[in-house]
Amino acid sequence: MKAVLLDAADRYQVADMDEPTVGPGEVAIRVAYAGIQWGDTMVRDGHFPVPRPFVPGFEASGHIVAVGHGVDPSRVGEPVAALTTGGAYAEVVVAPAVLTMDVGDISLRTAAGLGWGGPTAYDLINTAAHVRPGESVLIHAAAGGVGTLAAQFARLAGAGRIVGVVGSTARATYAARFGYDRILLREEFPAALGDEKFDSILDPVGGQTRQAGLEQLAPHGRLVAYGNLGTYEPVLAGANDLLMRGTSLVTYNSNLLSQTHPERLADSAYRAVSLVADGRIRVDITAEYDMADLATGVQLLAEGATHGKSILRVA
Repeated sequence: MKAVLLDAADRYQVADMDEPTVGPGEVAIRVAYAGIQWGDTMVRDGHFPVPRPFVPGFEASGHIVAVGHGVDPSRVGEPVAALTTGGAYAEVVVAPAVLTMDVGDISLRTAAGLGWGGPTAYDLINTAAHVRPGESVLIHAAAGGVGTLAAQFARLAGAGRIVGVVGSTARATYAARFGYDRILLREEFPAALGDEKFDSILDPVGGQTRQAGLEQLAPHGRLVAYGNLGTYEPVLAGANDLLMRGTSLVTYNSNLLSQTHPERLADSAYRAVSLVADGRIRVDITAEYDMADLATGVQLLAEGATHGKSILRVA
């Protein structure tokens, strides 16, 4: 089969290799599309050390072609979206059956665009932040794959006001298409907010952005940290200070959840798939690459030059 390998020099190359063997509790998928996501930049840059050469790719869509022991054989032929630990940038990938979701009539292109971002955005709003009707929400990285989905999930949850923060005017224009009530540029946060406080803040940035966000919480507000796009600089939060204001610093780690409670992540993924199928949530794919051009897609994502979702065409 054809696959994209990441070598020891951080270069991507298309190569021929043997198809992976399906194991117990797993399925093999003939890949149609694979989603490009932030985890790809982390692996390329060595933040997630893996043996090289390595076939990256953490989200795929396609059809199941084989199942391992303990998996219902009737799943063969199913159109699916899968969350993987790697290997999606190949013509065949093996994935845990529990994290391989039947997508029904959703196009495989759209299904690949949902990827990890679908359940992550769903959980950020509904589980971690637990947004209630009428509450206000602030979303950093508002023009990204997770941000654009989170804004839509927040509106479905009944949020009364949704504010996004982005890195450029072009990204602000793009993010405005997803139901935000106001968009701020990164350099405007938090000064442009004045005295406005928020019931929930979603923060994948870290550092000073996270520190400032804690000060922007309304009483009983929740800041959900789910990444460190900007910096790994530690953020100190005093438990007694949080207690006095009734505010909370919550974390969300979808990768860890896939290992400890995969059925919970799968449930959120199925809920996201259902909302896409119903037309209540829109997945916006803004760039599609051939396998030979993966390096370009990952680099543009790393530079913050993309918005929405980028995917790789495999089939």
